[in-house]
Amino acid sequence: MSSLEYIKEFSNIDIISIDYNFEEIEIQISIDNLVQMVLFLKDDPNCMFEQLSDLTAIDYPERKKRFSIVYQFLSVKHNNRIRVLCSISENETVPSLAKIFPSSIWAEREIWDMFGIFVDDHPDLRRLLTDYGFQGHPLRKDFPLTGHVEVNYDNNSRRVQYNPVSLVQDFRQFDFSSPWGDNIDNETDKNN
Repeated sequence: MSSLEYIKEFSNIDIISIDYNFEEIEIQISIDNLVQMVLFLKDDPNCMFEQLSDLTAIDYPERKKRFSIVYQFLSVKHNNRIRVLCSISENETVPSLAKIFPSSIWAEREIWDMFGIFVDDHPDLRRLLTDYGFQGHPLRKDFPLTGHVEVNYDNNSRRVQYNPVSLVQDFRQFDFSSPWGDNIDNETDKNN
């Protein structure tokens, strides 16, 4: 029996979908069943996914459930990897896996900082990569590319200053065509 079939049959958890994707098992599950599925994958002797190797999110602003949370697990004993996905809306929260996998603490702080996804029962949920006064969440697709403020150092006051973004260049349309393209084609036509 394959790992995929085993998980389907013995997990006793409501799974949205389970299939092979990029040669790894990928499980789509509701957020309500996440902790139960993670505990099964970690503790079951035929699974033993004892290492959380990655945790991130993807923003799909056009979807009703805007964010997809991606968990990557590794079983060293069985030399196998698995991916667990949960979709949540902007208003929903994600349960923390810090009590199961302490390594998730930093990654959960990162998805809060970069995407604005709240993590329930997190021991230290605060910004990780941006300043504490930072406005917004930079990896959301609706975050402006220029940001909201620009940072510079003022020699007179000897401190860092935050100013509203002031763009030097107006928005322009580029056609990306070569100015020499027409001349080359015309010369080629003349020679033939």
